[in-house]
Amino acid sequence: MTKLKCIAVDDEPLALDIIEDYVSKVPFLELVKRTENAIEALQMVQAGGVDIVFLDIQMPELTGIQFLKIASGKANYILTTAYSQYALESYDLNVSDYLLKPIAFDRFYKAVEKVHNRVKVASPPDSTIQPLMAIVPAPQPVNPIQDFIFVKTEHKIQKIELDDILYIEGLKDYISIFTKTERVITLQNMKKMEETLPKGKFIRVHKSYIIALDKIESIERSRISICGKTIPIGDTYRDEFFKHIDNKNI
Repeated sequence: MTKLKCIAVDDEPLALDIIEDYVSKVPFLELVKRTENAIEALQMVQAGGVDIVFLDIQMPELTGIQFLKIASGKANYILTTAYSQYALESYDLNVSDYLLKPIAFDRFYKAVEKVHNRVKVASPPDSTIQPLMAIVPAPQPVNPIQDFIFVKTEHKIQKIELDDILYIEGLKDYISIFTKTERVITLQNMKKMEETLPKGKFIRVHKSYIIALDKIESIERSRISICGKTIPIGDTYRDEFFKHIDNKNI
């Protein structure tokens, strides 16, 4: 049985525990991520491959309604909230169901079954008799690399195109993303940003710097030049960085 891949987004750990428990009881569901970080979840949805999002409404960084407006579809959404007043607005955004906390399992099952039945109808039926060519495995598509990220600044959620990023500088409790046109400051850590950015396009070269490989203008000893900025190469990252550079040498 092909399982529907689910993520649960809520700023309350107990609520996530309940969703995780309920998902484990339904044979056609698989929980691939539970998170209190709405922006992280949004990036997963935008990257594709998520079938159902269990989404809280009142969250500190990004409300469920804002999440739905930015995501513009991309998955099936089941809202999980203690507030009934958002029901009408959410249905205008084509949510699959609206579950009021505390959520009973039978109500949960009814919501996910609705999505499951809709997905089955949309999927082409299997055929027991197939032409010879049909049984030859088709090439598997390469997972697409998202071409943008969302970051939370002081007043808004900002979209940044990956091609615009020159380098990222980590400071004590936040990072600065330097693009071709601006500097964007966000409360984030370097490790999380390093994991979010696509490998092969970005690389960490210092405890305080991540760079875009295609924006390097020159390398001199242990220093990289990007758009007039000199960036040091840390001892911890030196071997891995020069391995990437050697692969591109002529």
